[in-house]
Amino acid sequence: MTEPQTEFDQQKAEAFAELLLNALNHAGLCLMASVGHRTGLFDAMRALPPSTSTEIARAASLNERYVREWLGAMVTGGVIEFDPHSGKFFLPPEHSAFLTRAAGGDNLAVYTQFIASLGSVESEIVECFRHGGGVPYSRFPRFHEVMAEDSHQSVVSSLESAVLPLVPGLKDSLERGISALDLGCGRGLAFLRLAELFPRSQFRGLDLSEEAVEWANQEAARRGLSNVEFEVTDLSDFDERAEPNSVDFITTFDAIHDQARPLNVLKGIHRALKPQGIYLMQDISGTSHLHQDREHPLGTLLYTVSCMHCMTVSLAQGGEGLGAMWGEENTREYVTKAGFRSIEIHKIDQDITNNWYVIRK
Repeated sequence: MTEPQTEFDQQKAEAFAELLLNALNHAGLCLMASVGHRTGLFDAMRALPPSTSTEIARAASLNERYVREWLGAMVTGGVIEFDPHSGKFFLPPEHSAFLTRAAGGDNLAVYTQFIASLGSVESEIVECFRHGGGVPYSRFPRFHEVMAEDSHQSVVSSLESAVLPLVPGLKDSLERGISALDLGCGRGLAFLRLAELFPRSQFRGLDLSEEAVEWANQEAARRGLSNVEFEVTDLSDFDERAEPNSVDFITTFDAIHDQARPLNVLKGIHRALKPQGIYLMQDISGTSHLHQDREHPLGTLLYTVSCMHCMTVSLAQGGEGLGAMWGEENTREYVTKAGFRSIEIHKIDQDITNNWYVIRK
């Protein structure tokens, strides 16, 4: 262990102050980028030549005064270019490639929405620091909406090209017709897409959120899908309720770590899976060691999301509070305790924050 420093290092202090000043600016930039995404400002500017604030507001059908102030944050944040002589603003194509819906899976503006969503429960989290307990799912009104966008970029957009190929023969099995179960399905975008692609297979999603499940069922009806359904379910005792040897293919997408009883869920998956079945788990690629997580490119953000959502929603149910950064070693331990013996770990280019586990009995 490093010995504590006894002398005040002025250079170190100034470097730390600069770090915090940058953090404040970047936090503001994230909030404004979220606004730019939600209002469609980035999408509008992508198609515009250098334009005035009035022209940009008109193109986006927004209030000019608010657009003008937002542009101030974008210019000082280095996102949008500004010509003081003409008074015109321009979104460079190199920036547009990471900020607009046309960018597809590269649209980082989607993820800036997490900052405002998590910040909305700050007061409740502070009370949890003082008294314990947790903040329930119901206190996160936009979280499932943001997670759905996240899922669309990291999972749905790459289902055919990257996710299904992780399991040799899976696509053929889905085409012939199998049973599939998604636990912690949220709005169910992955299974909605799979149900469209593979009409001979039967898909079922379970989630604790009534809002998310209602949205998923309505979307299934809108798409005319009869081979997929979603149910509101508390998975805490899934190890006891799962029907043995009943499902061919089970998935969890970033869902195990925020369960009240994660090991019970994994045991239930082992129980429900047919002998030759496949369990596909997407989960955060932490290391299970804090000192190694310092090297994670999104370590600070992921620990923040864990503290202010994943961990606290579990604790709100009287759960374990495992947290998003439980890491690869703990994941292997839990999966093994659940009874599984074959665990393969994969990475896909479209998902820089997760491991993809292909698990068999």
